Amino acid sequence: MENKLITEFNTYREKMNAHILDADNLVLKRLFNLDTRTYEEGALPSRTKEMLGLVASMVLRCDDCVKYHLGKCHELGISNEEIFEVFAVANIVGGTIVIPHTRRAAEYWEALNTEA
Repeated sequence: MENKLITEFNTYREKMNAHILDADNLVLKRLFNLDTRTYEEGALPSRTKEMLGLVASMVLRCDDCVKYHLGKCHELGISNEEIFEVFAVANIVGGTIVIPHTRRAAEYWEALNTEA
């Protein structure tokens, strides 16, 4: 059974990404492509890059970005222990202002694991 939190996020993201890309703006298309390619396998494995993206997203306090990277981490088989270490790094780097985002991240991670 798919969780409402996950479904709503993914549906909205897909809808709006399609809308943005349908505008056929070359700069936006290149930016979206660069973003996708950044997380591909390279000198660093994709799983490491996704965890780095998650830390950066938490420190920058972007809940949509946090959800996206949590979803990718889940797909890549990142463990609960690894995720909570990522949360710890994000909170050390970003300070206590990251705690509310950690709460929402933990909720979304739990939803991802419940859905699986």
